[in-house]
Amino acid sequence: MLIVLLLICIAVLTLIYLNGIYNENYWRKRGVAFYTKNKTLGVFWDFLIKRRALFEYLHDIYKEYPNEPAVGIGSILTPTLYVRDPLNIQHVLATDFNSFSHRGFEPNQDDLLAGNILFLNGAKWKLVRQKMTPLFTSVKLKSMYYIMDKSAKDFVDYLKENPKLRKGDPFTTLSTFCSAAICASVFGVTTKSVFDSPFLDVAQRSTNASLKRNIEFAIANLSEPLFKLLNIQIFKEFESFFITAIKQVIHQRKAENVKKYDFADICVSLQNQGAMKDTDSGLEVEPTDELLAAQAFFFLIAGVEPTASAMFATLMEVGKHPEVQDRLQKEIDETFDKHDNEISYDVVANMEYLDMVMSEAMRLNPAIGFLTRKCVEDTVLPTGNIKVNKGTNIMIPIYELHHDSKYHPDPEVFNPERFSAENKNNILDITYMPFGKGNRNCVGMRFAQLQAKSGLIYLLHNFSFNTNVLAGGVKYRKEQIQVRVTNVDIELIPRR
Repeated sequence: MLIVLLLICIAVLTLIYLNGIYNENYWRKRGVAFYTKNKTLGVFWDFLIKRRALFEYLHDIYKEYPNEPAVGIGSILTPTLYVRDPLNIQHVLATDFNSFSHRGFEPNQDDLLAGNILFLNGAKWKLVRQKMTPLFTSVKLKSMYYIMDKSAKDFVDYLKENPKLRKGDPFTTLSTFCSAAICASVFGVTTKSVFDSPFLDVAQRSTNASLKRNIEFAIANLSEPLFKLLNIQIFKEFESFFITAIKQVIHQRKAENVKKYDFADICVSLQNQGAMKDTDSGLEVEPTDELLAAQAFFFLIAGVEPTASAMFATLMEVGKHPEVQDRLQKEIDETFDKHDNEISYDVVANMEYLDMVMSEAMRLNPAIGFLTRKCVEDTVLPTGNIKVNKGTNIMIPIYELHHDSKYHPDPEVFNPERFSAENKNNILDITYMPFGKGNRNCVGMRFAQLQAKSGLIYLLHNFSFNTNVLAGGVKYRKEQIQVRVTNVDIELIPRR
């Protein structure tokens, strides 16, 4: 028995060694630098056994190869390329989109909630995204704004009634606002207490970087064949609650026969129209409750975590820079006075300094650290003339570009003036992308920005903020894709 185990270990180690040699030779034959620290598992080994966020290991590679347009990374049976040159990034995300239209993750068929526009690919992704996009037009956002506005007012009252929530790490508290706002304005769902919702629990647990989830995430990125073989279903545990809840929402809306211009309206309309059809490919997709629940699931997790991150980043930076806070509060106070304490969609859109401050906060602290794509057609990246074969996984930096002095002078300095009307055109579009870029950017980007701003307006009108960075400087929580700051306390001090 001992001999058998020893032989198995020798065989596994031999395969790992040979796979690593293959990876290194694969990229060097293409004239691409190769990250040799772990030739088989690349950055994912350190991510699994250590306590840093994955984007931090990618940032290390970014700094280690400052003159390389791209760097090969270890993987199992699937070539992986970390693309760091802006022209190549533009090529992947926009110019040659047809070759890189795949998100880079292929969920297993039985993982129903993963069948959403974030993870769908090909003609089905295109069709479903087209049907969901009307939810976030200017007309729809204007019609929804009164719900966001009410959620923000209620949130302030909630904080005033619960002083214990006004000190410490407010990320979870901000998430309660984001959950209430998106459930009310997108799903038309409310509970007795909008800040005690089971939807928030689902949103938080579904993005929690547990050991099990980290291993599943690593397998998905290292080897799609192994991910398929193991039939990993990342969101299976949430299916029963979430699909049932969305079915109830759709059923209730059909029974009420009223228009609220939200996601539930779109669901009813799609189901009344029958099969969705893509004229280019001939694909037909039935708008089942399960498919629509998957889209709702995406809107929830995308509307809570990233939006709370944008609000947290803004309040953290404002709390460290009193002069910025004073100027921003002055703009907000004057806006309330000018409009008789009535804030509308158009009023928010015209608050220039708020936009500057939030944009700069998201540059320093983007919600996600990187993007992923998969090559679906053999192609060539222009800088370095790099041949990329079908099936290659692509990793694209966000945090690294936002903190590169070549594109953002004094990148660690919080300076909202970068995004003034006079200066923002000096920023290369591809080097600032907190919501992604290209055809697969965040479909709810404008909704998320509006939601975050509505919350920030009422928070800064009623509270001042004081940020305290704890010993050791800013650190990041171990996360798969997110950029989550830890060891920072933010205190809310009532103004009125």
